[in-house]
Amino acid sequence: MNIEPNTLAWQDAYKLLIGSVLPRPIAFVSTVSRAGEANLAPFSFFTGICADPMLVCFAPMVRGSDGGKKDTLRNIEDTQEFVINIVGEKLAQQMNDTAIEYGPDVDEFESVGLTKEASQKIQAPRVKESDVHLECVVERILHFGEHAGAGSLVIGKVVLVHVRDELYKDGKIITELLQPIGRLAGQTYTKATTDTFVLERKTGPQKAGETS
Repeated sequence: MNIEPNTLAWQDAYKLLIGSVLPRPIAFVSTVSRAGEANLAPFSFFTGICADPMLVCFAPMVRGSDGGKKDTLRNIEDTQEFVINIVGEKLAQQMNDTAIEYGPDVDEFESVGLTKEASQKIQAPRVKESDVHLECVVERILHFGEHAGAGSLVIGKVVLVHVRDELYKDGKIITELLQPIGRLAGQTYTKATTDTFVLERKTGPQKAGETS
């Protein structure tokens, strides 16, 4: 069948999108408001962009309940910084608990029992229980509408990466120890290391004049 997204209610278009683009990694984003109040929320529209400069991005949608900006986006616009805490299996339940729409004066760290750890280059705190943290400053924020179903793209420049010592060997993070999880459709998640396979990337035929 063929489906034109502009013929759908935004909720149905959203279901079509999240049921097609998966599994999705989760950005567990910690921020701090101008008043110094910490905020923590998960976003599954998240990926890397490039390595030099090291850029990552995530996309907070407009709140479906009232059409307002999420606290995470508002804090980032005000402070120009944030931390992406990578979610492993051990953080799954607490990550999910922070997805509740708390008021801006609620500290999600305290609500779900996670520990704040000071960042080194920015003011926003890290989640101590996470094994990888990306301290970021804003590179650019793009907005795509202000109505329910619309959203923004937050691009951050990574200024410091924290990795738990035992996870990092020979310049690589050991995935089996990180145990990342991914978001599927609805309320379903996947364990990224449960069933994996290897595909070696082949090199293409050498063009005339090229040397190996």
